[in-house]
Amino acid sequence: MKKMMIRFTLFALVAIVGLTAPALADQALATAKNCMACHAIDKKVLGPAYKDVAKKYAGQKDAAAKLTTKVMKGGSGVWGAVPMPANPQVNEAEANKLVAWILTLK
Repeated sequence: MKKMMIRFTLFALVAIVGLTAPALADQALATAKNCMACHAIDKKVLGPAYKDVAKKYAGQKDAAAKLTTKVMKGGSGVWGAVPMPANPQVNEAEANKLVAWILTLK
């Protein structure tokens, strides 16, 4: 019985870490690439909150491609007068990962 309880506890711990690790890893990437200097998950900083971005682009089939390009090359006019600068420190794979994470936020 004790062995079974230990196995169950370890399984539960692995499951919890597995469920939260991707979100933390992508937030860590956003921090490492300096995205969090202008954005936050749930509030406007200089740029929009990531949750607001996810809401705005929800259901749009081309959202990931559009946002990946915007992360790398920058853009303007969608969220107001402040333009988003290009981010040459972010490669395409990283931009894809960041955008995929952002689009999952609710």
